[in-house]
Amino acid sequence: MSEPTMTTIEMTALDTLEVRRRARPLPGPSEVVVDIKSVGICGSDAAYLHHGRIGDWVVYGPFVLGHEAAGVVSAIGEDVSPELLRGRVAIEPGTPCRTCSQCIEGRYHLCPDLAFLATPPYSGALSEQIAIPADQVHLIPDSMSFDEAALVEPASVGLWACRRVSLSPGEAVLVTGAGPVGILAGLVARSLGASRIVISDPSPIRRSIAASRGLHAVEPGSETDPPDAAVKTFDVLIECSGSEQALQSGLRLVGPAGRVGLVGMPQQDYLAIPVTALIPREISLFTVNRYAHTWSTVIELIADGRVPTDGLVTHHFDLDQSPQAFAAQQHDPNAMKVMIHA
Repeated sequence: MSEPTMTTIEMTALDTLEVRRRARPLPGPSEVVVDIKSVGICGSDAAYLHHGRIGDWVVYGPFVLGHEAAGVVSAIGEDVSPELLRGRVAIEPGTPCRTCSQCIEGRYHLCPDLAFLATPPYSGALSEQIAIPADQVHLIPDSMSFDEAALVEPASVGLWACRRVSLSPGEAVLVTGAGPVGILAGLVARSLGASRIVISDPSPIRRSIAASRGLHAVEPGSETDPPDAAVKTFDVLIECSGSEQALQSGLRLVGPAGRVGLVGMPQQDYLAIPVTALIPREISLFTVNRYAHTWSTVIELIADGRVPTDGLVTHHFDLDQSPQAFAAQQHDPNAMKVMIHA
């Protein structure tokens, strides 16, 4: 009898995605098999497809993209609780070793052996099914759609950024970059009690989407306009664009003892930072690398409406339309979050 197969989307060369058949996965003793329902395209997926690398992570050979994923558990290993079977889940894409010093200290996202979906050499979720450790899936309420569950991943980046900068209620926040992560970071900051949130982006379409979620969206350079605006400086900057210019401009708007979370990954290795303007104000800079211990909180924030995600998903494609989905993400100015459905 032939081995059961499934549809998988493989990156076979730069700017090339092909529909392939792979063997269906079987769960290991502590794993589950998830029937994938929604996969969001992230900027990192696009970077691998178009450039073949992000920093030291380089794509070699056929590669499967996609790490913002959700679905239904269709099979479980012998050591997995039966309550997960047929459960609707959001997938946490990073699997740590669980034994190194970083894992033991609770910083599992910094595990040197972290196996992260769609980060070379580990395949991603653009398949009908994937197998993953059971503790990397999180049950979602029936009221939450699979698209919302896939957005738990980028929203987790926003929550982790807020935690890294120790955001407190009543503080003023500037977010640079109104992509999905930037908007979600702003919404999470609002849910945590930020008194004022300004989000800047050169795209009027992205500003419009941010404004529709209740965020104060402005063009870069207008963050403290009008001149009589109550907030002249910000307590926190969350930089989500990866733009050197956005970072430089944002840093000058951070007040004394302010904190900066660096989320966006720049294309270049080195950035010019106005250090002489930062030292007198004792500005603290924090890098933001993914997340840890965020999933249950973000699921709750989205499920109860404190982080409203409606309107963020602008395009929908079937799995075998993945090439068209990535083309829309790259070329359609109206694209915010492009979602692929297996």
